[in-house]
Amino acid sequence: MRIAMLGHKRIPSREGGVEIVVEELASRMTSKGHDVTVYNRKGHHVSDKTKKDVGQKKYDYEGIHIITVPTFEKKSLNAIVYAFLATWHAAFGNYDVIHYHAEGSCAMLPVAKLFGKRTVATIHGLDWQRAKWGGFATKFLRFGEKMAAKYADEVIVLSRGVQQYFMETYGRGTKYIPNGITKPEMRSANLITEKYGLCGQDYILFLARLVPEKGVHYLIEAYRELETDKKLVIAGGSSHSDEYMKQIEEMAGTDSRIMMTGFVEGRELEELYSNCALYVLPSDIEGMPISLLEAMSYGRKCLVSNIAENMEVVEDMAVGFRKSDVADLSEKLRLILEEIEQNVDGETGINRYRDEDIQNFVLARYDWDAIVERTLQLYE
Repeated sequence: MRIAMLGHKRIPSREGGVEIVVEELASRMTSKGHDVTVYNRKGHHVSDKTKKDVGQKKYDYEGIHIITVPTFEKKSLNAIVYAFLATWHAAFGNYDVIHYHAEGSCAMLPVAKLFGKRTVATIHGLDWQRAKWGGFATKFLRFGEKMAAKYADEVIVLSRGVQQYFMETYGRGTKYIPNGITKPEMRSANLITEKYGLCGQDYILFLARLVPEKGVHYLIEAYRELETDKKLVIAGGSSHSDEYMKQIEEMAGTDSRIMMTGFVEGRELEELYSNCALYVLPSDIEGMPISLLEAMSYGRKCLVSNIAENMEVVEDMAVGFRKSDVADLSEKLRLILEEIEQNVDGETGINRYRDEDIQNFVLARYDWDAIVERTLQLYE
């Protein structure tokens, strides 16, 4: 099949979960003999995989055709202009299906339908709920959601909760196809020792985009209440959230045990996952958290907010705390660190989760190859 994908920022990159999903789908479909074109958004990001600027106009990457679409840098216009131009270009392409990713890009889906194109929309989360967006952007995202519900030939959702939401809100049936994960290679602490003085099992890890809905501000508040030698490592970059980034930097600066690495990828990312004592995801809103899948694929013990999207992923293989509750988060952190340190079966039961059990659990349920097959069947 000839397939077009749009709605992300750029691949190859780890700028967000959508980018990871698009790359995984496109690369695997290409390896199966399908012809895949991906519409990157103009912007600059030097990929650790290619060692070159992925914002260049047109090139192939591992068999995937990359077309870069111009747009404005202003965040209020960036996604709108990109989605319109990418859709217009794709509408004139000889594609069997155009796959829209995320709600914003779906605002232009009716244009593709006017040209008789088959369309699939993946709703990665209810983006209009996210705190970083203003009034106009929120309305635009909700409009995109409605267009997906009304016009897409098929709608993919990543959680049962969003599936229920679409049925209750729009009377629209959707297909549940979650994100996937691959078995990673465990890395010993070398680069992170040189750069940050981390030796392994001596730090708590938060790894995600630094945006309000990820809840890292709760984690910093909760951590500052603890008496522990374990450092808190905050790894991730900003995403249209410079004010929030400044707030987090100020909060982190009040405790010398907290370190911020900025955006990470490649070997550094692998070492951070491989050697943390605990991974924490305190988010208020999620679609389906790729970073949580990744942490579990490394067999890491996890503490997550008890929102449905997180608990659906971890089931009984991680510890949950009450969403947005700093006191509960701090108490769970204290108990978990004590149980890990003393190697006892305590109140949280964190030591019941053996590394290999966590890894086997997530790899069995979220296999990328199986997910790609289900997506291709949907296209057909």
